[in-house]
Parts: sequence; structure tokens; C-alpha cells
Amino acid sequence: MFGTHDLALFVVSGLLLNIAPGVDFLYVLSRSASRGMLAGVWAALGIGLGCFVHISFAALGLSALLASSAIAFTAVKWVGAAYLIYIGLSMLRQRGGLTLALSNNGDASLGAADSHVRIFWQGFLTNVLNPKVALFFLAFVPQFIEASSATKVQAFLLLGTIFNTTGTA
Repeated sequence: MFGTHDLALFVVSGLLLNIAPGVDFLYVLSRSASRGMLAGVWAALGIGLGCFVHISFAALGLSALLASSAIAFTAVKWVGAAYLIYIGLSMLRQRGGLTLALSNNGDASLGAADSHVRIFWQGFLTNVLNPKVALFFLAFVPQFIEASSATKVQAFLLLGTIFNTTGTA
């Protein structure tokens, strides 16, 4: 189907990989624990949208550029790390564990809808700025695409969508 093979093995492998804790998993867990199930759902949806960015880039070959350029990989890694630190500090401010002088724009002052939108976009950025996700899609998905397929891009998009859908659920 669409130049793929071993679809059942792909789905099972993807499910096992999705339950392995990582940055995205911890972000959803922390938002769920601190803000409730609905916040965790919004975080997961943001991460899911971020995965679609990685899937699209990998299908079009753009992630290969990131993997082959040490400078680009390092830049994305540092930007991602800085963003994770920012999110961590924001969460500490929100919980009252750390008070910063310029903390007037924390989640506590926002309405529930604004807070969920913010959580969604934080999840999105957490995923998009994680270069390991791009490398994961480059290393894992091609193993399940037939080398002689004329529809490699479509196969990559299909498998990426299956992986992302099961991971988001």
C-alpha cells in the first residue's frame, strides 16, 4: 500500500516508541498534572502539530539537511534547550515556586481558553525545536518504505501520519 511494507510491525513499533518517555511525553505529563486533563490534551495536540512539521520536512528531504549540517543541528538544539528552560521557568512562576520581577504575563492572569492556546503553542514549539524528532523520522520511517517505490513521499506522509495519530492518541 503506497509503497510501504510491514505495516503491522510499523504500528506496533511506533506504539512502543510512543510510550517511551521523552521531552514531549514529560511536557504533556507536567501540563496534565498541573492543569488537568484538558491542558494535557491541548499539549498533546500541539505536539502532534509539531510532528506534522517534522513529517513534512522529512518527506521533502529538508530534515536531511539538518542531519548533515552540524551547525544547523547545533543551532536548533540550543534554541530548543533555551525554549525548554523558558517553559520550565514559566511553570515555576505559575506554581508560585519562583517569583521573577517581570512575571505579569504568567498563565494565572489568562483565561482558560487563552491558557489552553498557550499550552498548545508551547507543545508545538517544544516538538518543532527538538532536533531529535527530525532525526528520528529520518532513521525510523524509511525502514518501512519500499526502496523501489515511485511514491516514496506519499508513503512517508502516510506512515508519519499513522505514527503521529497513534502517538497523539
